[in-house]
Amino acid sequence: MASKIGADTAISQLSGWSAVDGRDAICKTFEFADFNEAWGFMSRVAVKAEAMNHHPEWFNVWNRVDVTLATHDAGGVTELDTTLARFMDSMNG
Repeated sequence: MASKIGADTAISQLSGWSAVDGRDAICKTFEFADFNEAWGFMSRVAVKAEAMNHHPEWFNVWNRVDVTLATHDAGGVTELDTTLARFMDSMNG
C-alpha cells in the first residue's frame, strides 16, 4: 500500500491542484476546446490509470473534466496521486 503524504504536501508539489474540503484529496478542473479533446484526455489518462491500478474520480461535461484524486485504501493522498496528477498535467500542456 502507498504511504499517505497528504493533500497539502501534494499541492505544494503540483501546479493548479487544490485540496478538497472535508477530506484528504486533491482536485483540478481541466478545460478543453470541445468534447472531443476532453474525451481524448480522459482516454489517455484511463490507459495510464489502468496501468497504475490507480483510478481517478472524475466528471465530464462537454469540454470540462473535473478530477479528484485520493488513494482510498491509504485514507488520503499518496505518491500515486501526485504521479497521476503530473501525468494529467503533461497531457494538458
